[in-house]
Amino acid sequence: MKYVLVTGGVVSGLGKGVTASSVGVLLNACGLRVTSIKIDPYLNTDAGTMSPFEHGEVFVLDDGGEVDLDLGNYERFLDIKLTRDNNITTGKIYQSVIDKERRGDYLGKTVQVVPHITDAIQDWIERVAAIPVDGKEGPADVCVIELGGTIGDIESMPFIEALGQFSYRVGSGNFCLIHVSLVPVLNVVGEQKTKPTQHSVKGLRSLGLMPNILACRSTAELEENVKRKLCQFCHVPEENILTLYDVSNIWHVPLLLKDQKAHEAISKVLNLGITSEPHLSEWTSRAELCDMLQESVRIAMVGKYTGLSDSYLSVLKALLHGSVACGRKLCVDWVPSSDLEDATATENPDAYRKAWSLLKGADGVLVPGGFGDRGVQGKILAAKYARENKVPYFGICLGMQIAVIEFSRSIIGWKDANSTEFEPNTKNPCVIFMPEGSKTQMGGTMRLGSRRTYFHVADCKSAKLYGNKSFIDERHRHRYEVNPDMVEKLEEAGLSFTGKDESGRRMEIVELLGHPFFIGVQFHPEFKSRPGKPSPLFLGFIAAACGQLDAVLRKGVGKAANGIGNGTNKSSSSSRHYGNGNKATRPLVDIIYSNGNGVHY
Repeated sequence: MKYVLVTGGVVSGLGKGVTASSVGVLLNACGLRVTSIKIDPYLNTDAGTMSPFEHGEVFVLDDGGEVDLDLGNYERFLDIKLTRDNNITTGKIYQSVIDKERRGDYLGKTVQVVPHITDAIQDWIERVAAIPVDGKEGPADVCVIELGGTIGDIESMPFIEALGQFSYRVGSGNFCLIHVSLVPVLNVVGEQKTKPTQHSVKGLRSLGLMPNILACRSTAELEENVKRKLCQFCHVPEENILTLYDVSNIWHVPLLLKDQKAHEAISKVLNLGITSEPHLSEWTSRAELCDMLQESVRIAMVGKYTGLSDSYLSVLKALLHGSVACGRKLCVDWVPSSDLEDATATENPDAYRKAWSLLKGADGVLVPGGFGDRGVQGKILAAKYARENKVPYFGICLGMQIAVIEFSRSIIGWKDANSTEFEPNTKNPCVIFMPEGSKTQMGGTMRLGSRRTYFHVADCKSAKLYGNKSFIDERHRHRYEVNPDMVEKLEEAGLSFTGKDESGRRMEIVELLGHPFFIGVQFHPEFKSRPGKPSPLFLGFIAAACGQLDAVLRKGVGKAANGIGNGTNKSSSSSRHYGNGNKATRPLVDIIYSNGNGVHY
């Protein structure tokens, strides 16, 4: 097994996750099998109990693991299925060591960070690296490991020590260290400054790790004199100093690495014997197509965590996959759900007007998952608007439950209809706590991971989008569900629960009869969407939002995923357009992350 370690220096948020994923894509394109491990130095056992504002979205795996969002990057880029053990945390390591100590495995020994914690980290890496994640038998050829945080953080010290020992344990020809660092340009001076990277590498070397490759984040390509300076002071060969400059979309990052011969540098360190160029023609076409798209599709994202786009990262990626397949440039309008509520009209009328303007100007409305009652009434109003005005609506997890609550209130007349999550004593609990759930233990007690959904209506939109299969497997993360005792009355009034679990009592998919596209799902289809292979429901939603749903249903999802049209001709469009259209002229990534922070990885 060969190991590639990706570390970060100077500041956080440089794009270590995308860099690690892109290295994996590059090696995979050279014919190597790749697996990935993410190390998070926090004490939490997993990401399940962390707020999206704190750490971005919680990504859910097939086995029910609640993990860091970077594992979503790995799965999307490499088209693999990881396990919960591919995410190592300080909490997991310490828990495993303490469990061993309690059993008496270290009887007679004083349990310490070195060697017991560091040995546990190394053993974990070796064990997990051998697990196949690409559907083939046997271990992968290369394991890409990302160490979260920044070099010098006190939390990551045991991992740095363990990885230093690990590099000697596996041998120099089996371990390659890529250090991602920042080369800023000061406006006053106007030149690329190497000192932050020099100090970062110095700190790394003092901790026992020597970088083989430097991946320098900068706004523009590194100048030759800057490379020479980094080579001299960081003791890294000049040909191993790469530039990861700002790009229009993240699909260009593997291409940047390829153009700078990163695969050759890694091959030389690891003795991989790579002789051929990486096969990235499909990847290149997708990245270039993404840049050429001009005709936009506007999606209103109605949620409570709209202040941090990473809170909905997988949803954004799934929307992007669907929009590229439909030949449209994605334009996401962030609508804080609480701003749609009547109370905001009095307290902050400008925010209220803006929120409703964005909602009414959208081609489609998406209500993603979430927890807690803040902003719920605004989500209900968004679902009501989409239902009454025949605007394509897509509700995920809580978004599905919201649609059922709104329908119960507006159509059936149950004015107090609610979820017991928000109103425990409601007389019409159309959403209830699951029987197997726990209200005392929060971590890992939800209905998690891949579960099977059976279609009960053969000619419904969702079944057609999934290729008329009899069942599907999608990933879940919820504690509440539609009350099965109320399903009959809801269906009599016009809702159709087209997908259910194996028992037939747990509702998985709901559709509104007579609506162009009004679908809610209890699962999270965004977690399995891939570039070039968009989630069927996201593809259908985007297609409905730009007037292409009939074409998608007619051609089939597989063909539609290859692109219905190139989206570069502005003269012919069946989608609706509202507002002044200023956003549509901005770069794609800047549109998706429209929070004023510029282009992100």
